[in-house]
Amino acid sequence: MGRNSTFISLQKYTKALSVALGYRDQMTRLHSDRVLALSVEMGVHCALSGAEISALRIGAAFHDIGKIGIPDRVLFKPAKLDQTEWDCMKRHSEIGQEILLSTDLKGAQPAALAIRHHHEYFDGRGYPDGLVGEQIPIAARIIAITDSYDAMAVTRAYHGARNHREIVATLRAESGTKHDPELMRVFLAFIECSSLKTELA
Repeated sequence: MGRNSTFISLQKYTKALSVALGYRDQMTRLHSDRVLALSVEMGVHCALSGAEISALRIGAAFHDIGKIGIPDRVLFKPAKLDQTEWDCMKRHSEIGQEILLSTDLKGAQPAALAIRHHHEYFDGRGYPDGLVGEQIPIAARIIAITDSYDAMAVTRAYHGARNHREIVATLRAESGTKHDPELMRVFLAFIECSSLKTELA
């Protein structure tokens, strides 16, 4: 089976995971769809290979699939999480990796690594493994940026939706610490003309 066929099969058999996530948490499902679209567009602008974009596509689509394993009292808490709850929430990236690897499908490994590492920080202060810089898979570094952009554009229990200008200011401030500065330059260049730019003024 060719590499493209492998990822097509992986997408087909993981569709059920997306449906399951939608039933558990529709907001997370919609967020994941937007992160997928942003990530693929960014991957194209980064001139990733077909195989890299395929892994990025799966990783972005299911970057939050591990939230299926987070208790409702934590996942849907209408306030800021305390430290114990936050430690529980942080496990979603590892749970997500485990879920995708459990499919035993060829091609799942790079996508699962993107899921595991999408909350790593470029300066090493992220989780779950404290990876630094280019130790973090490029798909995870891309998802980290697109995930942050979309999360800030949507109203959550603990913050209101920010407009595009405010989000960009925050992302610029996080470049080099939370996010890869080279990838951030790519993102900030294409998002201004993208149809996926938040509609908030």
